[in-house]
Amino acid sequence: MDDVRDLRKKYCPAALFIAIMAAMIMIFVGHRELARGLILGTLFSIINFVLMGMSIQLRIQKTRRSGTIIALLLVLMRIGFLAVPLVVALSYDKFHVVATIAGLFMVQAVILGDALRKMVASGQG
Repeated sequence: MDDVRDLRKKYCPAALFIAIMAAMIMIFVGHRELARGLILGTLFSIINFVLMGMSIQLRIQKTRRSGTIIALLLVLMRIGFLAVPLVVALSYDKFHVVATIAGLFMVQAVILGDALRKMVASGQG
């Protein structure tokens, strides 16, 4: 489980840093609702990534049947959890919906960017 913790410590701060820097630029340009949406989505993306890592332990320690049921319930819970920022963005004009959606993919984008960086650095790209 140390590997999961290491990944969390690597990717979550990077995602938050990128979101904050992008949000600062958006605020400077005058698009506060874009900045709010991006930060909101990124925070929920990070929490979702942490929950995913924590759920790995639950699935590993159970029998196959109970592990499958737990995995399904956890996925449904995480999907419901990710709907929260979308409902907030759709309900309030202070949050931009598309920026919120982009923020929800921030951790995945950081992971993909890191993999691409490693591929280019190794000469495979």
